[in-house]
Amino acid sequence: MTPDTLLKDLPNIDPELWRPIAVDELAPPSAPRHAPRILVLYGSLRERSYSRLLAEEAGCLLAAFGAEVRTFSPQGLPLPDGAEADHPKVAELRDLASWAEGMLWVSPERHGAMTAVMKAQIDWIPLSLGGVRPTQGKTLALMQVCGGSQSFNTVNQMRQLGRWMRMLTIPNQSSVPKAFNEFNEAGRMRLSPLYLRVVDVCEELMKFTWLNRGRDGYLTQRYSERVESAEQVSSRVNQDSL
Repeated sequence: MTPDTLLKDLPNIDPELWRPIAVDELAPPSAPRHAPRILVLYGSLRERSYSRLLAEEAGCLLAAFGAEVRTFSPQGLPLPDGAEADHPKVAELRDLASWAEGMLWVSPERHGAMTAVMKAQIDWIPLSLGGVRPTQGKTLALMQVCGGSQSFNTVNQMRQLGRWMRMLTIPNQSSVPKAFNEFNEAGRMRLSPLYLRVVDVCEELMKFTWLNRGRDGYLTQRYSERVESAEQVSSRVNQDSL
């Protein structure tokens, strides 16, 4: 779909004020030019899930900014350690995590924290998978929905997890209070300052993904791993017998 077509699906966006991502300002000529691959996760199984609605709204914005967006449905995902890693939903999630170059996590706040549905998805993504780290060096944006007044407990908690997963978590974030008031009957987010913040987060995620992609291999190199690799090579070369 063309950018103009995608913008028509965003009735709250003023086309005169919309700016496409200036890729050449962010990425060197040698960097890949394919559409940034963004994985969206949300943290609720309810029929009318506001985290899903916010994830879908953000997905439309990300696509309009030029991303290839895939959204994972947590329906049917077993609890961590409640199934083997070859479970179809686990394998789907891990394949998407490896495919993605950036992620957006959207969770409701429940009892002052992210939901179990959200945490289970993150826990199923390993730090290392077949010698490849599926999240290290990739970008991450965070959003939450609240049933009551505005809170930032969940985005702060997910920010800590993003750091643990060795992801480049962007500075901006979104918290939508009284989410039941922010979406119409069709499930689209109403125009408000809260919506504008969602747009800002999506734009910033795209900018940081373009800025980071192609450089992440160098940025994630660490001295400690070079030491470990050298020791492993030395041990193999100097062993007494094969």
